[in-house]
Amino acid sequence: NPQPNLMKSLKETFESKYGESPLFYAFAPGRVNLIGEHIDYCGYSVLPMAIEQNILTAVSVNDSGKIHNGPKYIFFCLFEKFGLNHLAGMSCVVDGTIPPSSGLSSSSALVCCSGLVTMEANQKSLSKVALAEICAKSERYIGTEGGGMDQSISFLAEAGTAKLIEFQPLRATDVKLPDGAVFVISNCCVEMNKAASSHYNIRVVECRIATKMLAQARGVDSSRLLKLAHVQMELKASLEEMLALVAEVLHPEPYSREEICKVLGITSEQFSTELLSANTQDMTQFKLHQRAKHVYGEAARVLQFKSVCDSEPADATRLLGELMNQSHASCRDLYECSCPELDQLVDICLKSGAVGSRLTGAGWGGCAVSMVPSKKVESFLQAVREEYYLPDPRRAAMEKQSLFVSKPGGGAAIFLEE
Repeated sequence: NPQPNLMKSLKETFESKYGESPLFYAFAPGRVNLIGEHIDYCGYSVLPMAIEQNILTAVSVNDSGKIHNGPKYIFFCLFEKFGLNHLAGMSCVVDGTIPPSSGLSSSSALVCCSGLVTMEANQKSLSKVALAEICAKSERYIGTEGGGMDQSISFLAEAGTAKLIEFQPLRATDVKLPDGAVFVISNCCVEMNKAASSHYNIRVVECRIATKMLAQARGVDSSRLLKLAHVQMELKASLEEMLALVAEVLHPEPYSREEICKVLGITSEQFSTELLSANTQDMTQFKLHQRAKHVYGEAARVLQFKSVCDSEPADATRLLGELMNQSHASCRDLYECSCPELDQLVDICLKSGAVGSRLTGAGWGGCAVSMVPSKKVESFLQAVREEYYLPDPRRAAMEKQSLFVSKPGGGAAIFLEE
């Protein structure tokens, strides 16, 4: 359950606003992705864990049919799912402890919390997997073409373990993290709002085009293929073979629209309507080689990370740290989703005693996650504080909620007052 003081203040706010007590509460955690960045929407597995920071909602139900202070877009999807012709009226108050626009899934936690609230208020039930899929779909209403990791871990998380999240079909497998090391989250204090910028969808589009180009090069019908994982499945190839295919087929220089249309045999109109999204219509250059190389390489690193955790070799922390460092380099150089502040923060974390450090979440700001030997945690926190936060007044003011040790937390839940 969330922090008791947050519950208490939420209850007081609710009572003063509506003149009654909440009927129930719902909470959904944020998450940190340990490895596997920007590959869920390409069909590949990711390796996140829930964090203790969460979104908390207090709710009462009535028969007015009106919703007060409840996020709306989740309802479209639940309407579709259940064919509801009447929704219960709800009064809600929402609070949370996940820093916004930090790459820790504050928005998805809000959507997942809303999904739980809507189900409970309307006395419907769905499996966690089905609810995660509906919440992922509902977020696409606002234009972000996300892959489903954030909603999946918010529902499927369990305390004490990270999860390998696989898609099509969606499933989660426990990943025991090694003893003797902890994960520390540090916010670079640059905000990144996925829904308000086109960075994220540009990468989705580049991966979609790379999918078509690779399929075309191997004589596979690309009309129904949308994700890089689909091409691998069609070709029955290994990730190493896909990396070799990328090197052979896709040139490192950026592609123009004209070149892509020519190779795929499509018109400029088809290109705009079938491959681009609403907020990427003005794109003229596409780095297909770099994006595909990152995705296939990162997908392989996720599997290696899980394999090390499963086999528990003596040097597990060193091996996992190296995979995290390779991931950050790939995000920075091939996927270009880092920023100068994140790169500086990752460097400071490595100098301060982390065995591995990388950006987490969409990037272009937000947080880094570092793997730190347990015996070095205090000196690590102090060094990062002194090197990154304290020299800058704005960062220094945010430091308390920006630098913290994180343990794997549990998933979203409904509960009554104790």
